[in-house]
Amino acid sequence: MINSDDLRFFQMIATHSSLAATARALNVTPPTITQRLQAIEHKLKLKLVERHARSITLTDEGELLVERASIILGEMDDLHESIYSQRNEVRGCLKILAPLGFGRKYIAPLVTKFQQQYKNISVELELSDNPDWATKHSWDIIIYIGELRDSSFRLTILAENKRFLCASPAYIAKHGLVTQPADLRQHHCIALRENAEDVTMWKFSKPTTSKTESIRIKPELTCNDGRVIKQWALDGYGIISRSEWDVAPELQKGSLVRLLTNYELPSANIVALLGTDQRSRSGRTTKFLALLKKSIGEKPWY
Repeated sequence: MINSDDLRFFQMIATHSSLAATARALNVTPPTITQRLQAIEHKLKLKLVERHARSITLTDEGELLVERASIILGEMDDLHESIYSQRNEVRGCLKILAPLGFGRKYIAPLVTKFQQQYKNISVELELSDNPDWATKHSWDIIIYIGELRDSSFRLTILAENKRFLCASPAYIAKHGLVTQPADLRQHHCIALRENAEDVTMWKFSKPTTSKTESIRIKPELTCNDGRVIKQWALDGYGIISRSEWDVAPELQKGSLVRLLTNYELPSANIVALLGTDQRSRSGRTTKFLALLKKSIGEKPWY
């Protein structure tokens, strides 16, 4: 009979591209991973993994096992948490996934503040602008900004967040103002690749007329790092579409200027995604969510 350690081990295999990658993550040798996997398959008398030259895929039985393992281990963790909650203790490992730039600037400081307040808690923070949704159940909280295609999460809005079209005063002086979305086709545009979104389709709406317009830009510069594209805009190389949280300080200082202020871009609210309802949520998750609501809700970028 397999045990919870076997389930956690198989979860690690399922969330990595190969047995070698699993070995690196666990800091053990690849033969150790292979031997333990074989022992689990022997216990179950089932093949769980198809091994390829440089990758693995789960069999149908392996897919079922990892799906059920996530539920079973989550319930075990919740039970463990509930027992300690009876003594008003908060402990365990809090796993957080957040966007790269936003996470670095606003989530990472909250993590250390939280861990210092609750000494029995450890925190794993991963920053990524292209999250692997196949591993969504591995996280207690996912902070997300942008268009959400997965509706299986329970969503909590942390702060409203608009998107602004911006350029530097130097760029505007050289190339002129943009008076309507169609003008963008004659301007230098800069695009940020994130969240697998269609980053070259910029959509505008006009609140006064309910008119909507979509423009397919041809970016001269593209990058997957928000800091880079903002610096390009500050240096006068083109026009960017960026979140309010990221460009608010530059707009206040005047180093960037909003364009097409009579139009609106689709909002990208900052949200927390959770996989469980409030009644079964762990104490550490609930308390960190409360800290997020308070801190991010105050819009610290202003």
